Amino acid sequence: MSVAIVGVAESDLGDTGLSILGLQTQAITRALAECGLSLADVDGLATTGVARFSATQLADHLGVVPTWTDSTFAGGSAFEMFVARAAQAIEAGQCSTVVISFASNQRSARSRSLGGVYEPHTPEAQFEAPYGALYPASYYAMAAGAYLHKYGATREQLAEVAVAAREWALLNPVAFRHEAGPLSADDVLGARMLSTPLTTADCCLVTDGGGAVVLTSLERARDLPKPPVVVLGYGEATTHTSMTTVDDITITGAAISGRAAFQRAGLSVADVDVAQVYDSFTITVLLSLEALGFCGLGEAASFIQDGLIRPGGALPLDTSGGGLSYCHPGQFGVLLLVEAARQLRGECGARQVAGAEVALAHGTGGILSTHATVLLGVDR
Repeated sequence: MSVAIVGVAESDLGDTGLSILGLQTQAITRALAECGLSLADVDGLATTGVARFSATQLADHLGVVPTWTDSTFAGGSAFEMFVARAAQAIEAGQCSTVVISFASNQRSARSRSLGGVYEPHTPEAQFEAPYGALYPASYYAMAAGAYLHKYGATREQLAEVAVAAREWALLNPVAFRHEAGPLSADDVLGARMLSTPLTTADCCLVTDGGGAVVLTSLERARDLPKPPVVVLGYGEATTHTSMTTVDDITITGAAISGRAAFQRAGLSVADVDVAQVYDSFTITVLLSLEALGFCGLGEAASFIQDGLIRPGGALPLDTSGGGLSYCHPGQFGVLLLVEAARQLRGECGARQVAGAEVALAHGTGGILSTHATVLLGVDR
């Protein structure tokens, strides 16, 4: 049995003043409405970041009684992991209609706390926290510094990730930076230094928001209003928690998750028409592109030059504007799936990638710790 995405939606974005459950409800009901389904159809639920028992809390709030749930807390990659588990559950007959969702009100609540940071009993609390690193920015800054040193890349090349993201955001009316105007490499380098070598413009936004994705069998999906977006392949890898246990912080587990996804789908990077790659920081994109196989190790900085990932480029990437310029509610992975599905359905207006038939969504969680890749395609 094949499985497909049949509905996607965002909640309100930005500085909403709404609760987490209020934003979740918006995203879920909007996603169900666009595919002609209702809460009564939902028997599978996957979410995280709501409470200690996230799926339980959300199910109770929505008034549904799921026969399958998942509330894996793996950071921004969790939602791509959920796609794999949801597809397996649907194929096994454990449930028929799964909603994957997430929301956060971290901006209006004036908080970046998502739980689990430096828990007192962990080695990180004992041996890393005393040095005062910004979590997670300083850790990604270490990866960026190591990458620039190891491969001779420049800060201007790294800044291209943020510049390209802004160009996409200018084409997306709901992007947080839609009205902010273009961004230049000089703007990125001249922004306030946060953790060397990363400035604030190298770092993702802090916004409210969320999204939801509805999956069911492909057979059933063909009878619903929206064109089915077929789950072609998936893979995941969890490599570490602490940066101090990693042999090389410039090589990530995306190599493992991406290889598995491409093998399962019977595809290669040459088949990808549009890519949604987690951009928590500019360096995250460079490391992910290399690990996923779009270019060789140490080549991403030069690979993306000359507009490759900007609108009109050969590798349309983070076409919503990404976490750098569209929105970032703390865990961005669900919105990678939303944008990928919309691109394959041809619904993205000015930012639409013409003829897109295969999309990649890749989530990264923790401190480059968890990685999950999903390949989606049009129903042929």
